[in-house]
Amino acid sequence: MTPLAPHLSAFLQEHLPRDRGCSPHTCESYAYAFQLLVCFAADRLGTSPSALGLEQLDARLVLAFLEHLETVRGNSATTRNVRLAAFKSFAHFIEYRVPSAIDQMRRILAIPAKKTDETIVPFLDRRELQALLDAPDPTARDGLRDRAMLHLGFAAGLRVSELVGLRMADLRLHPEPCVHVRGKGRRERVLPLWRETAEAVRAWLDVRADVPGPELFLNARSRPLTRSGFEYILAKHVAKATETAPSMARKRVSPHVLRHTCAMHVLQATHDVRKVSLWLGHATMKSTEIYLRADPTEKLAALNAGAAPALRPGHFSAPDKLLAMLRER
Repeated sequence: MTPLAPHLSAFLQEHLPRDRGCSPHTCESYAYAFQLLVCFAADRLGTSPSALGLEQLDARLVLAFLEHLETVRGNSATTRNVRLAAFKSFAHFIEYRVPSAIDQMRRILAIPAKKTDETIVPFLDRRELQALLDAPDPTARDGLRDRAMLHLGFAAGLRVSELVGLRMADLRLHPEPCVHVRGKGRRERVLPLWRETAEAVRAWLDVRADVPGPELFLNARSRPLTRSGFEYILAKHVAKATETAPSMARKRVSPHVLRHTCAMHVLQATHDVRKVSLWLGHATMKSTEIYLRADPTEKLAALNAGAAPALRPGHFSAPDKLLAMLRER
């Protein structure tokens, strides 16, 4: 049996960053997808992840894992398709590296992506957002860190990978506060910060002190904060914020909802989807159009720009009850 680990290591550490020029965020996303897959496969096959063979990674196993994502982990069809894209990229890589596995990889490549609904993006209104930002305890070290993360994540519209990947060198507080974001697809952007956001970050830096490491946000053990670590922190503060804003109980507030909330607030303030695209670091305007569907103010402007068709006058007369009864017979 051909060991899976060496091929997977070469794919993630050499092929993606060197041959394809993928950004660190893409590499991290693919690595996380395979982390979930190998753990699922090891549990299903009764072995350890490092003992898995390439021959065991077949289309049947991938399909079972994709179903597991949606039914057990509660992931959306969009997330399922993102994970599948990572596996298909690996399958293309294996086709040339292990010619004997071509048929096996072709079956994985033949797995279709699931059609997704173009739903309205979820976001928080002003009251809900304020309740969430007020949830961390500013008298505790972790509370200052959490408050700075939530403020920065919303103000800059950061993806969770961008937020936990921020380094001390990416932050500039003088003369004008701003943050340098290295985003998806190697696209970089520099964003100014509100005074309130800058104050929250300064308060965190005061208690962070001279802890070794370039990362801006650290966990309780002074290690770099992870994606799952921020998800846990956010869920904790969402539960507390729900006490102040009960409407949040009906929403699933994920880290990406903070990014959606930022986009909606920028759109409502500027009425310019191009500025939203620049703020979020989208590659094309098509990615930003989802926010136009969720914002009724843009549609009201289009509605008010035209004249409504006139109604033909007339009066309704109720039918005679006796005749109505006779006609039913």
